[in-house]
Amino acid sequence: MEYEIMEKTLQQYDAVTNECADLFNNKLKDYGTSWRIMRLPSLTDQIYIKANRIRSLQENEVQKVAEGERSEFIGIINYAAIALIQLDLGVTNCADLSIEEAIKLYTIKIKEAKTLMQNKNHDYGEAWRDMRVSSMTDLILQKLLRIKQIEDNQGKTIVSEGLDANYLDILNYAVFSMIHLNELEHTKE
Repeated sequence: MEYEIMEKTLQQYDAVTNECADLFNNKLKDYGTSWRIMRLPSLTDQIYIKANRIRSLQENEVQKVAEGERSEFIGIINYAAIALIQLDLGVTNCADLSIEEAIKLYTIKIKEAKTLMQNKNHDYGEAWRDMRVSSMTDLILQKLLRIKQIEDNQGKTIVSEGLDANYLDILNYAVFSMIHLNELEHTKE
């Protein structure tokens, strides 16, 4: 039974991250790697804007922009992957990666997040399946505030996880939220 649940999670995880990768790849074709100039605080703020909008959508009855939670979670996943790449490569003043290199680095970061998810699922027993999307949104926002504090401390921590661990958690919470939203969509059909 446990194996079947994990297998289902892996399939759902791959479906979500493949959808995100498709958008990432298409945006690379449109814009190249212009994101290479973004500093980490700017990426953190981009993710914050998306997470904050999701929270607003969850709390408000009226929505004035047609894009919903799904597109914002996709943005969070892709910006978190970009932040992880930037952590490794540093910031530059030009789009210095080829599309092929960017896709390769993106794929590596998604695989890192997936491995972390598998390890945590082993230890926590897929507790995220019993969580609400709104709770995961709050956890993403909390992690963003932690990242901002670490950035304000010039990346130094005393006993806490670093920036990479927080971005990986944000990415995984966004994937879990997408899985929940996909399951809700399927139950409505």
